[in-house]
Amino acid sequence: MRVLGVDPGLRRTGFGVIDVDGARLSYVGSGVIRVPDGALAPRLRAIHDGITEVIDTWRPTLASVEIVFVNVNPQATLALGQARGAAIAAIAIRDVIVHEYTALQVKQSVVGYGKAAKEQVQAMVKRLLQLPGEPSADAADALACAICHAHASAMAANLGAAGALAQVARSGARSRRGRVRGR
Repeated sequence: MRVLGVDPGLRRTGFGVIDVDGARLSYVGSGVIRVPDGALAPRLRAIHDGITEVIDTWRPTLASVEIVFVNVNPQATLALGQARGAAIAAIAIRDVIVHEYTALQVKQSVVGYGKAAKEQVQAMVKRLLQLPGEPSADAADALACAICHAHASAMAANLGAAGALAQVARSGARSRRGRVRGR
């Protein structure tokens, strides 16, 4: 599975791409889409075009985008939501499935603490992906979003297997050496 992580922003939109093979995470690429100053519409188009180029370059199977939190400044929150919308639209147009996580979920998944500082996220992303240096803050946040989805999907798979075993136990069937035998 190849996962694209996106950290949307109106000045800089971070992106990170990882490959996931079971519990193994491999770095593919990351960077920042620098959004020019000026009117909102051209800025949103720059985000859309940049994410489209990332998708066309690395062909992710799914994407993970950080959910916008409510800011003290409603105008800033609205603008960030529009940047996020431009990124999600680019992903959806390329028929890539989108998963969404809060910043708290991302930090909890990567660092183990939902209120971790950006520097902690950068350090853990570097460690988890065995990078030679720390990625920029925006790229690290995007990679962390991708890692969060990798962890969440692994947990869901494990819960799915545990749920299947629980259902077998409730049915009265027995499992022996991986085979289910009815009662």
